[in-house]
Amino acid sequence: MELFYSLLMMLNEMSPYILLGFLIAGLMHAFIPQNTFARHLSGTGWRPVVKSALIGIPLPLCSCGVLPTAIAMRRNGASRAAATSFLIATPQTGVDSIAATWSLLGPVFAIVRPVAALVTALFGGIAVGKAEPRVAVACAVSDEMAENRKKTGVLAKFIQALRYGFVDLVGSIGGWLVAGLVIAALITVYVPADFFTVLGRNPLLSMIVVLIIAVPMYVCATGSIPIALSLMLKGLSPGTALVLLMAGPAANFASFALISKEMGRKSALIYLAAIVVGAMAFGLAMDYFMPAGWFVLPASAGSCHNLEGIGWFPLTCSAILVTLLIAAFIKRNIKHKITVDNMTKEYIVTGMNCPHCQATVAKSIGAVKGVEQVDVNLSTGKTVVVGEHNPDEIVAAVRNAGFDVKS
Repeated sequence: MELFYSLLMMLNEMSPYILLGFLIAGLMHAFIPQNTFARHLSGTGWRPVVKSALIGIPLPLCSCGVLPTAIAMRRNGASRAAATSFLIATPQTGVDSIAATWSLLGPVFAIVRPVAALVTALFGGIAVGKAEPRVAVACAVSDEMAENRKKTGVLAKFIQALRYGFVDLVGSIGGWLVAGLVIAALITVYVPADFFTVLGRNPLLSMIVVLIIAVPMYVCATGSIPIALSLMLKGLSPGTALVLLMAGPAANFASFALISKEMGRKSALIYLAAIVVGAMAFGLAMDYFMPAGWFVLPASAGSCHNLEGIGWFPLTCSAILVTLLIAAFIKRNIKHKITVDNMTKEYIVTGMNCPHCQATVAKSIGAVKGVEQVDVNLSTGKTVVVGEHNPDEIVAAVRNAGFDVKS
């Protein structure tokens, strides 16, 4: 029961802020033209780098969801430097994770986290710009989506915002959010209070250990928050928690491999170095130059048994969030039946990591001439396409979306 109480307390702290973040994210998706992003990130110099970082910070995309987005932006005219800046800034934070960070770790963490993401993104993007040939790339953004948005009414856009925020986005990061909560609850309940005492006395050593764990780890910005909280409750420093919050969502082996393939090994190494150096620098600054009183955790943090004081509002938000997560899980595992005939062809798509990737592939294939129906299996990569179509156009559409395919 203690594990359940710990999990419930964390969920009640985070759920109102997470739901608010989902709503804001949906409104941004529905009301801001997507081709605006690529249009402002073309060309060389520091301006596209700054713009891409500022665009990426509020977007609630996890490290797997940001990859196809950044690659599509790159292929639509964004510079390599701007794409790197976007890749670093976006997965570290977002409107949902900023709100959740405030609820669990306090206002200072909620401010320092996006600032650190901005600085590391600028550092990485500018470094890539200096290291790579400064060749201007023509922006080739289609206005078809903009025209479609003009024809869509406000009510339809709002419905689209709700669908994206509370269906698509929940499906994209829901699994990692649940994993983060469970891991945090397990640490809080089962790890002895003095387990991290030795590491807690040496912040630099603890940061290195956390980096070794966090870089290959795959967790979204919101899912990393309860893990960081549980580590602080066990004695690790605030700076070490920040290292986890920065490196965990932004760096993993899958991202590094895809960036190496798409933008070159040099850009990928700079991307990884910017995250590691930035996380260490901000973590040490937090521990040695900021007052410890700034990082006093909320009174309810780590409490497992005081459930009587929980109000109806956080309980309602928790119930809504759990319902959305269950619905997303059911939707993700439903297998659509497609009638196989002579117009049906199967492909294997690789590189998908989440429902956001799955939706991107389905949308890209669905836009190919002659395609009538698409079914994408996230776990196996098996993609069934119905309709008289050109297989070469399917392959091109998938690769332009940032993934690979074989028929």
